[in-house]
Amino acid sequence: MKKLINGVDDVVAEFLLGVAAAHPELHVDHEHRIIARGGGAKPGKVGIVSGGGSGHEPLHGGFVGTGMLDAAVAGQVFTSPTPDQLLEATRLVDGGAGVLHLVKNYTGDVMNFEMAAELAAAETGVEVESVIIDDDVAVQDSLYTAGRRGVGLTVLIEKIVGAAAEEGRDLAAVAQLARDVNASGRSMGMALTSCTVPAAGKPTFELADDEMELGVGIHGEPGRKRVKLASAKEVAASLVEPILADLDFTGAPAIVMLNGMGGTPLLELYLMYGEVSKLLAERGVTVARCLVGNYITSLEMAGCSVTVLRASDDMLALWDAPVNTPGLRWGA
Repeated sequence: MKKLINGVDDVVAEFLLGVAAAHPELHVDHEHRIIARGGGAKPGKVGIVSGGGSGHEPLHGGFVGTGMLDAAVAGQVFTSPTPDQLLEATRLVDGGAGVLHLVKNYTGDVMNFEMAAELAAAETGVEVESVIIDDDVAVQDSLYTAGRRGVGLTVLIEKIVGAAAEEGRDLAAVAQLARDVNASGRSMGMALTSCTVPAAGKPTFELADDEMELGVGIHGEPGRKRVKLASAKEVAASLVEPILADLDFTGAPAIVMLNGMGGTPLLELYLMYGEVSKLLAERGVTVARCLVGNYITSLEMAGCSVTVLRASDDMLALWDAPVNTPGLRWGA
């Protein structure tokens, strides 16, 4: 294992020290491992909290700031944060208008966010709404999930819903918007290599030099099938076709994200986006906005994922709204 770390037990704590040093505009609670906006909760604004296991950066901590999240909670690598951590984050962002939890559909995340919401309601009276994100078309159930996994659409939901909260929309409206985006988007990913969790010290799975995994999860969970290495054009079709088979994206503008898993150079990601955009055009999908790069990663895994969102005019306007975070920034 070759990693730029000191000790495997200190990776997340020292990652947060680095975030605090690089981004003094953010507030980092090292005890509870929370990255939050500086200046405290904004009175009258719905607070938005997300989080999960570390190792997917810039998700979630890199999306804290104006126009996106109010706080992100960091668990250990690929491990859900605890209810106590999530409760503290909920308290931290409560400006009196309620708090929205955005939760990727993994068993530990769902359970711990639910417990935190119950504790927040009981102890502080804050109103909490939770939205489960389950956009992965690859598999119905996985090692860590009942139902579909929450993957790339998480980035789009955090951006769109964050902009709506910034406008001053109330909790019910913001939560419904999150559900609408979740219902309108689909994703699928693939891997050329495994990743190595620091505490494990060895690859999560093995792929031969001439193999790839289609539909892999962001923690290295098995996908739909393991196949022989193919061209970018063939890989793009293997990702796009299941997405289009699951939801009709014609007749409305689409937001498309071509996401890197952490170990794939931008040269290849843009090449893949070119193939994906051609396929979508051939199938009558109008791409209105796109995003290419590493946004929800799996440590150093080589591979990519495709996310397609059937966007309403409101979603497009919110996508275009100003955002200023370490991982996403425009118009601000």
